[in-house]
Order: sequence, then C-alpha cells, then structure tokens
Amino acid sequence: MKRAMNVKEVRLFANDIRRETIKCIGHLGVGHIGGALSIVDVLAVLYSGTMNIDPRDPKKDDRDFLVCSKGHAGPAVYATLALKGYFPMEMLLTLNQLGTNLPSHCDMNRTPGIDMTTGSLGQGASTAMGIACGNRLKGYDNYTYLILGDGEINEGQVWEAALFANARKLSHVIAFVDRNRLQLDGPTDDICPLLDIAAKFESFGWYGQSVDGHDVEAIARAINNAKAQDKPSVIVLNTIKGKGYRKIEDQPSNHNATISAAQMEEALADIAAERAAIEAE
Repeated sequence: MKRAMNVKEVRLFANDIRRETIKCIGHLGVGHIGGALSIVDVLAVLYSGTMNIDPRDPKKDDRDFLVCSKGHAGPAVYATLALKGYFPMEMLLTLNQLGTNLPSHCDMNRTPGIDMTTGSLGQGASTAMGIACGNRLKGYDNYTYLILGDGEINEGQVWEAALFANARKLSHVIAFVDRNRLQLDGPTDDICPLLDIAAKFESFGWYGQSVDGHDVEAIARAINNAKAQDKPSVIVLNTIKGKGYRKIEDQPSNHNATISAAQMEEALADIAAERAAIEAE
C-alpha cells in the first residue's frame, strides 16, 4: 500500500524541479522556460509516488508511462528524472548541446526515463493511446499519463485520439492539459478560443476535471478521482506560464526566451525565497 502523500515534501520537490529547470535552461542561455515551469507541479505529484516507476529499471515492462506531448517542456521532465536518479545531475548542463542526450524536445532514444519522443504537437496524444492499448493487450494494469499544452489542443489529432480512447474504453489513460492560456503566437483566447476544455473532453466520452495546476494536493486528489472511473480522464490544470520566476510569469514572451546569467540568478533567488517560505510553514 502506498503511503499518503506528504504535501510539504511534494511542494519542496516541485521547488527542486523548478530550480534545476532554470539552471538547465540558464546554462544554455535560451529555452522553453515558460511552458516548462508551468508543468512542474504535476510532475512533482506524478514522480512522488503516484507513478509505478523504478529509476534503476527505466524500461521495466509494467511501469506507468508518461508522454509529455508538449515535448518542448522537456527540460522540466529532465530535471525531474535527474532528481529521481535516472541519470547524473550534471548531465542537465548539457541541454541541447552537441552530442547531448538531452535534446530540446523529449527523445526516448536518447534520455533514460523518457517514454515517448515528442515535440510534433498533437502526435503525443495518439502515441499515448497506442501505448495504453499495447499495455492492455499485454495484460498490464498500468497507467498512461499524457501532458498536453492548451495551445496544442488546437490540433485535430488530439481530438481523434480522444475519440479513439473512448471507443476503446481506455480507462487507464489520464491526460493533463496545461491551461496556462498562452501559446507561441499569443493568448489562446486570441488565437483560437478553447472554451470549456473539460466539457469538450466529456462530450467525447471522457471524465473531466479542472483544478489549480499549482496545488499539488488538488492534483493528487484529481488523479485519485480519475482512477475511480471506467473511462479515460482529463484533468485541466489551470496554471501560470513561467510559474516561479516572477519577472516572466504570465508573459507572452516567455514561450522560448533567452536567459542571461543575471536573469538566471534572479530566477534562482525567487525559487530560493519560495523554498524558504515552504520550509517555514
């Protein structure tokens, strides 16, 4: 039986992920910092005991799978994996450099712990459904977790995957939509309004929920609710793009941004202050 989640520990883990994500991107000097920082809290919940994983055996057959379809948020996933012991921490400083095993977008052939190569937006939804189908055919009771961007769900392929999941009754699929309301070209409401995302998925036969995407307790509770359903589930995470680095939070320019050494230190100071506040509670 899994122990109850320690909320403070998970919040501190999220803080660690944000710190290492910022260091990783800051060392390179440029990267998709906004969308990486907005998914940190769900990653902290998933990798704090929610997922059935083993860093010593990243390819074990019956593990839970994570497909980060918004593959440009790879640095946050890399930071999480390094902190969990999938590979040495110093490897994070090789992000997107010549010969690296940490490319800008997630690559299952290069990085221990990455379950699916992603980055062509929308395609991760389809591959996640294929993983879920394959695991069920093998008789496994594991879960496939899928992280989508809100701008990404402009892609029709996402909705084809949603129809397929309902048709095949893929109850062990739990998708998250990172609802940070910003995409590459600007606010999602200006590009193509998404309206009620949870209700849209429900109309496709899914179980839908919407939560504060930075509240780890609410995320964990939503995952437990999803696991009690006999249908695929979506959890809309209402987030702030760039969460944790106050200067860039909710700024359209933070999708892919240059980060100077001074800015990195400024961001790390914000993260350190947040950590001190959590520890003082």
